[in-house]
Amino acid sequence: MQEIILQQSYKKTLSQYSENQKPNESCALLFGKNNQVLDIFLTENIEESPINFTISNEQLIEGYKMAENKKMEVIGIFHSHPNSDAFPSNTDKKFMQSNPVVWIIYSGINKNFRAFILDSETKEIPIKEK
Repeated sequence: MQEIILQQSYKKTLSQYSENQKPNESCALLFGKNNQVLDIFLTENIEESPINFTISNEQLIEGYKMAENKKMEVIGIFHSHPNSDAFPSNTDKKFMQSNPVVWIIYSGINKNFRAFILDSETKEIPIKEK
């Protein structure tokens, strides 16, 4: 995957959700096709932590079923870094290995979105709007 397409309306929803979840990290599943986000599923961070996030198994299963019912795939994982830059932490990098989808991170400091994939190493890819 060379880029991810994320509409402005989804960015607005995700940034508002992230601001509302402060001081904790927020998280969501991104549904879509062909590198384009077509729907989002806001999930609960069961860790309630400002430095980590975990989506419950129940919500993961629900999310994958929702994507299937919508004839889409889970193409990305979103989370926020309320107090730091939008760059994968060591924990993020570890979980990127078991979840090889695009990871979009929102910075609560800079209010920006950045997307990453794990190739042989963590690589940033552009976020485009359609």
